[in-house]
Amino acid sequence: MKSTKTALAVCIASVMALGMSASQAVSFSDPKGDDNGPGNYIYPTDAVYKSGSFDLTKLSVKKKGDNAEFAVDVNSSLEDPWGMGNGFAVQMVFIFIKTGPGGHSEGLPGLNVKFAPGSEWNKVVVLSPQKKARVIGEASTKAPDLLADILVPNTTRGSNRTIKGLIPLSELGGDGNVDGWSYQVVMQSNEGFPAATDLLTRKVNEYEGQHRFGGGNDGDCDAHVMDVLESDGAKQAEMLSSTCGPNGETTKPATLKLISK
Repeated sequence: MKSTKTALAVCIASVMALGMSASQAVSFSDPKGDDNGPGNYIYPTDAVYKSGSFDLTKLSVKKKGDNAEFAVDVNSSLEDPWGMGNGFAVQMVFIFIKTGPGGHSEGLPGLNVKFAPGSEWNKVVVLSPQKKARVIGEASTKAPDLLADILVPNTTRGSNRTIKGLIPLSELGGDGNVDGWSYQVVMQSNEGFPAATDLLTRKVNEYEGQHRFGGGNDGDCDAHVMDVLESDGAKQAEMLSSTCGPNGETTKPATLKLISK
């Protein structure tokens, strides 16, 4: 009888441990072939912007000790044509997270997006091939009111088709249950010489150029975003839809929703 009780206790403990382990990771898939913003954006003409480079296919978040590991997959093998030293160069990824009540409804400079009521974000993780100091330095100048909630891994790496970085759970706040949070991923391009109002991001213009996306508006009114995470209740084309006035001003902003399991 004693051995039976012991075996039962071990079994229950194992099941509980498996449950706890499963609750410490979450992943979202995104359709392939939708790296065209609201539907009509075009890649720059330079050969470094390979087909699929900005096509988000998956977001994975999991606990690793006292950290959360963020991993974003794209629909192309990663390359480092600009010698960034991190295994990738052209991508710039923003992972917006709702970890608790309240939050921000505005996006980051250069993205030209808002967040819908109920989808306000508390933290954003930036996966960039630029050094952490450069990203934080730009953010302190261009988004000082949001700086405390902009998180950059000490090291961000790209390998095969995956870009990864670690953020301490203490910096993310919330309850630490990554599977219970809501997320949105914004896929952009690393711009080493950004406009004065852009956070190391590349513009979308009316016509594509060597290092400019095309299919948008030359005014600063439409979303400068190539791909986002979508679900049944949050379709990319609808979220990134915007309208511009005659002088390039925003009359209806692109509005994103956060997604949860």
